[in-house]
Amino acid sequence: MKLITSEVPEQFIHVDYILFDIDDTITHEGLLEQESFDTLWELRRAGLHAIPVTGRPAGWCDCIARQWPVSGVIGENGAFIMYMHNGKLERLYNPLAPALEDLQEKLAHLKTKILKKFPEARIAKDQPFRLFDIAFDFAEEEPILDLQFAENIARACEAEAATAKISSIHVNAWFGTYTKRSMAEYVLPELFKVRREDFGQRVMFLGDSPNDEPMFSFFPLSCGVANLMKFKEYIQHYPAYITEAPSGRGFREACRYVLASQNKQAE
Repeated sequence: MKLITSEVPEQFIHVDYILFDIDDTITHEGLLEQESFDTLWELRRAGLHAIPVTGRPAGWCDCIARQWPVSGVIGENGAFIMYMHNGKLERLYNPLAPALEDLQEKLAHLKTKILKKFPEARIAKDQPFRLFDIAFDFAEEEPILDLQFAENIARACEAEAATAKISSIHVNAWFGTYTKRSMAEYVLPELFKVRREDFGQRVMFLGDSPNDEPMFSFFPLSCGVANLMKFKEYIQHYPAYITEAPSGRGFREACRYVLASQNKQAE
């Protein structure tokens, strides 16, 4: 893993898709940083595609797709993408996601089991806006619980045949084999016509936590913002690069190299 600043801008000369996590990748203490939002507009003006890839719920993704300068948003850890087309919000579901009508009873059962086993556990406040998963909050709101507690929740969810991933704030659990990576693999060719053989040159991914590992291991131009290192004991697949700055400032740092390479190519 290298500091991204040790690489020359030519490394990113063909990148035109920037995929990135939201919480603690472009936010800090729950707020979208000014550096992040300014950078999204810079990417848009340069003709590049910014696509959040997040564990946040469908309700949030509806707003993000409509109001942010992005080309779409992959939500609930890869269950779907929402994007605008001819002034209309569209959804495309992951082929690996289960049918919605089969989910609610299973998610309710999982919720009951976990809350009974862990009395201090709590459901994330954004749960009413979710379609495919359940989110247990361990670090978004007080009291902040430690990573070992999050790990215990995740293992208990897996014991109930769910998939579970730890973000910087939530443990997300769902039924099915889909991931952020599987949705990116599906949607880039299907929606944006990016050939799979071109992923290594045209796509960059930025993240900050263990649930971004499938993306780190898949995309050669993956990058962690500096605060990723607080999870170093929980990560097996590190990104190729790491920024010097954390969160939104790290996001801007990485994107500036992409934008610099684009400007150099145009000269």
